[in-house]
Amino acid sequence: MLRQGRVLKYRSGFYSVFTDNRLITCKIRGRLKSGSRNEDLIAIGDLVEFTEFEDQTGVIERVIPRKNELIRMMSGVQMEYRQILISNLDQILIVFACAKPEPRLRMLDRFLVICEKQEIHPIIIANKTDLTGIERAKEIFAIYEKIGYQTVYTSAVDGHGLEELSALLKERVTGLIGPSGVGKSSLINRIEPNLNLNVNEISAYTEKGRHTTVVREMFPLNCGGFVADLPGLKTLALWDIEAEELDGYFPEIRPLVSQCQFSDCTHNADEIGCAVQKAVEEGLVSPERLDSYLRIRSGQDELEKY
Repeated sequence: MLRQGRVLKYRSGFYSVFTDNRLITCKIRGRLKSGSRNEDLIAIGDLVEFTEFEDQTGVIERVIPRKNELIRMMSGVQMEYRQILISNLDQILIVFACAKPEPRLRMLDRFLVICEKQEIHPIIIANKTDLTGIERAKEIFAIYEKIGYQTVYTSAVDGHGLEELSALLKERVTGLIGPSGVGKSSLINRIEPNLNLNVNEISAYTEKGRHTTVVREMFPLNCGGFVADLPGLKTLALWDIEAEELDGYFPEIRPLVSQCQFSDCTHNADEIGCAVQKAVEEGLVSPERLDSYLRIRSGQDELEKY
């Protein structure tokens, strides 16, 4: 008889499948490996059907179709390979520090584009408010609140915003992404101390976070739901996004596209009759966000280190 569960962890060919409040260590049925080789066959968050054996191990027979997935380019692979970081999400919490490390907002813009493309609800978490104060933190992230992105201000040090963050996690499947060293693991440890996730400090010399999360893993929460603290990401590839559709993933630019004089408008400064450029002049669209759009469209931002 087939059973159903959720994949919470992958390591060295073994999958930990959560069902009935316990974990079953499973391998994958051989016939499933005969499929596509340009993407992960099974990802954390996947709902699977499996056969359980008497020794409480199992074999995965089928992966239930995903409702969504977060993807990046697998580091060091020359061919196009879809590394599926996590699937079947209710929301993504995009965590950036207000300081140490300084927030790289163009990287945040890329994360938001991917969430828009994958139709995964994004929430911005501005952490380490204890280093800047709430007023300064809100100044840094004001442009995102203005265009409608929910932004939560937190501190794993003094506890600010943790109650609001905990409420967001309840009964939801959540992925946490963001650069290394922004405090993702620290936040989860404050909310769920029993998880005891590994935390490293920021290097005083480079102010770049060391990668503390090295195994893809999702954790069940006492309040219900699941959370995954994903590896610190330096780059996140944009998959299946054509240049012509990119403006549709910037909420403040999207409604202006039809008002441009030409249907193939690229929204550059030299475009005639560009409604987006006009909106920037009128203060309705942030010039920094338009710059992010133009850099992503041209591929220039992929050449820059975050």
